Amino acid sequence: MPISNASLLYLQIKIAGDFMKEKEKEATLPDKKDFSEWYNELLQVAEIMDVRYPVKGLYVWYPFGFAIRKNVYNIIRELLDTDHMETMFPLLIPEQEFMKEAEHIKGFEDEVYWVTHGGTSLLDVKLALRPTSETAIYPMYKLWVRSHADLPLKLYQVVNTFRYETKHTRPLIRLREITSFKEAHTVHATWEEAAKQVNEAISIYTEFYRRLAVPVLASKRPDWDKFPGADYTIAVDALMPDGKTLQVGTAHHLGDNFARTFDIKYENPAGEQIYANQTCYGISERSIAALISIHGDNKGLVLPPEVAPIQIVVIPIVFKDSSEVIEACEKVSELLQKDGIRTKLDLSDDRPGAKYYKWEMKGVPLRLEIGPRDLKNNVAVLVRRDTGEKQQVPIDKIVHKVHELLKSIHQNLFEKAVTDLQSRIFTCSSLEDAKDKLSAGISLLPWCGEKKCGLQIEEKIGAGILGIPTEQKESQNVQCPVCGRDASVKVYVAKKY
Repeated sequence: MPISNASLLYLQIKIAGDFMKEKEKEATLPDKKDFSEWYNELLQVAEIMDVRYPVKGLYVWYPFGFAIRKNVYNIIRELLDTDHMETMFPLLIPEQEFMKEAEHIKGFEDEVYWVTHGGTSLLDVKLALRPTSETAIYPMYKLWVRSHADLPLKLYQVVNTFRYETKHTRPLIRLREITSFKEAHTVHATWEEAAKQVNEAISIYTEFYRRLAVPVLASKRPDWDKFPGADYTIAVDALMPDGKTLQVGTAHHLGDNFARTFDIKYENPAGEQIYANQTCYGISERSIAALISIHGDNKGLVLPPEVAPIQIVVIPIVFKDSSEVIEACEKVSELLQKDGIRTKLDLSDDRPGAKYYKWEMKGVPLRLEIGPRDLKNNVAVLVRRDTGEKQQVPIDKIVHKVHELLKSIHQNLFEKAVTDLQSRIFTCSSLEDAKDKLSAGISLLPWCGEKKCGLQIEEKIGAGILGIPTEQKESQNVQCPVCGRDASVKVYVAKKY
């Protein structure tokens, strides 16, 4: 039986009222301007991580959050699997192996968890829970690398690592158990080949973050901030909403330092035994922290389509006789799923407003609505999560349009993030100017390259030198703000997590 105009108007008003009630609930998520509160609350209500595990610095992935993690790490695996091989090394490292590389150990000695007992028996050799895996992997590389024909060797693993973090712990950002540490370890014949691999690693990370719609800045770390035991370190940083930078990837040129410690040699074509050169590079679930923080808003998550567990949610707008609408929604959902689009058909008893709120909070990129009037006109309504834009689309063109919009959403998120990042990098000439800009973002400041001046810059500004931008050309006609001498480079300076 057709719905009268009066009945239809009543239902529209009721739905609008229900939606407004649900919008009131939305205010329970703190404003993103209060970033710390917003971030911690969002992880819980959007079901990313549960922070209530009874050990400080350890957290539990919700299934929804774990699905995001899975999609994110599928990307890095895809990028690495072209010329790397995935592997797995043990969690426990014997003390005698762990203690071999003195400079490396000095960098981690305060963070190591030690296993001292097996049951009630005291172990003959203490075992370290890996804070990172160099000392677990390289004893095996000594056995595996024999000839120049074995090189280059490029392996990676995705594992959990443990660090006794004494600073304020924060989910996904500063942990005592890093649950998703991707670390690659490569072996090369020459220092130059290893340096080329470091650059390749940074290129891989830049592409990885582009697919998360997260722009990053690559810079060479100052010597006092490089990886313990490395010749040099290049890192990538993301700028968070509160103006602090988050280190979201590192690549280290190890030279032959670890090779000499672990006796990793290869026989060259002339029959000589040569120490190998090595690299290592890693990312962690900090990548997901950046993803959530940069794109999210006061409604909740905003997920790039490639990593969203659900790419589109289909919501029937139903009245008394709703069988035709539900049938149409089921058919559309089936078509989308067959075309490889991750689709959720929401047939729950919740009101439309409650459904909108739920899926907006979870960052689903697209919402599709079909009601009786839409069905009569053979159209559906598509709503973008990133802009809120609505449009009617003929049902027979839905699949094509959804693919088109998912690409558009990713591009919009990336362009918006790039614009925001660029607007918060400030070229400065004095320490005072750089300090004034810290709350807004990153200062780009001249530096003579001397460690003494670099440490004074950090002390007087109250922030850290990230490093020398990798794409930077040599600076001219600028002076170090500490000593006044000519500065050949400029460095990123920012507050850091």
